[in-house]
Amino acid sequence: MAQEWDIKARSEFCEECKMPFQDKQQYFSALVFGEQGYVRADYCGRCWMGGKKEVTSPYSQWQGIFRPPPPPPEEALKKETAETLLRRLIQDDDGSRRNVMYILAVMLERKRILAEKDIQKHEDGTKVIVYEHKKTGETFLIPDPGLQLDQLEHVQIEVIEMLGVKTPAADTNTSATVSPEAASAVQEQVNTNKTEG
Repeated sequence: MAQEWDIKARSEFCEECKMPFQDKQQYFSALVFGEQGYVRADYCGRCWMGGKKEVTSPYSQWQGIFRPPPPPPEEALKKETAETLLRRLIQDDDGSRRNVMYILAVMLERKRILAEKDIQKHEDGTKVIVYEHKKTGETFLIPDPGLQLDQLEHVQIEVIEMLGVKTPAADTNTSATVSPEAASAVQEQVNTNKTEG
């Protein structure tokens, strides 16, 4: 006979009186094996002690303190990852977002999600960085916009806003600071552009 595994969740209300459980309220649970398999029923103390619903031969019974499940974090619902944002921007093919795409690719390279495989130099002087996604093997072609250090803060703020991340700067109306990683990556690229240009 094969074992059937199942998860029986705690109810948010009493099986007998249908009243919702309150935070820190004691509840009683019974697990009974019936025609449909295991059935879990949860009761408030009044209904359990009053015996309104007789639980015959429970497989298991216990008591606990009800704690409502925490609400999902608000940011987790809205927040887009750097990778999903980069994929969306590439698909949209919006040339005005080249700087953002470049910064996102650098972020993903720093997180070891993307690996730089090559830099293609075109006759007109433009460069395209060839990245490979380490897990999927996909190739990403990211044009190098030739960002200068004085442009970085504006682009970084744009990336933060697009990712839906709240910053202390947004709350206090002060200017955002450039992360050391992003500044270092762009400075390296600026130096490379100067030596190759």
